Amino acid sequence: MARFQRQRIRFQRQPPGTAITRSCLVVGGGLVATAGVLLVARDPRPAALLAGASGVMLLVGGHRANHGAGGPTDRVLDELLDRAWDAAVLGSIAWAARGTRPSVTAGALLALCLSFLSAYVRARGAALAYSVEESHVTRGIRYALVIAGLAFGWLGWTVWVSAGVAALAAFVRTAQVAGEERA
Repeated sequence: MARFQRQRIRFQRQPPGTAITRSCLVVGGGLVATAGVLLVARDPRPAALLAGASGVMLLVGGHRANHGAGGPTDRVLDELLDRAWDAAVLGSIAWAARGTRPSVTAGALLALCLSFLSAYVRARGAALAYSVEESHVTRGIRYALVIAGLAFGWLGWTVWVSAGVAALAAFVRTAQVAGEERA
């Protein structure tokens, strides 16, 4: 009869402030989900307020997670919720504008796709052990553009500029990965 040894489960000690970091991220995720619902209901001003609050919470939580106040789970949660922000806000904008404003729909979908492409390049580079920079500045610019477009009715051009920022981020990250591959 085989003997089974009991092994202690060792939990990795979490850095101080992990609860605050995780709270920021989870609250930000809940706020953006609510903003997405409001956008589908065609109520852009309250959605802009909630998307803005969510963006602030996600930026604070993401900064804390990536700079010492969070563990690996918090960094993964940060990346997932950034994708959720894009999907909830840009996807809902595309859905709400699909029949009346095709240029806004196309810009929102392009911004969404390029943002996902940029995140994929960063994740793939990190998986290959390349140092690919994660900038919260470009994320903040994307958030601010879309929020301003919602709040002031400027979606006609803000989604396109947001797509340009996401394209630039994808290009820079691709160049970083290619540069490390050659080195």
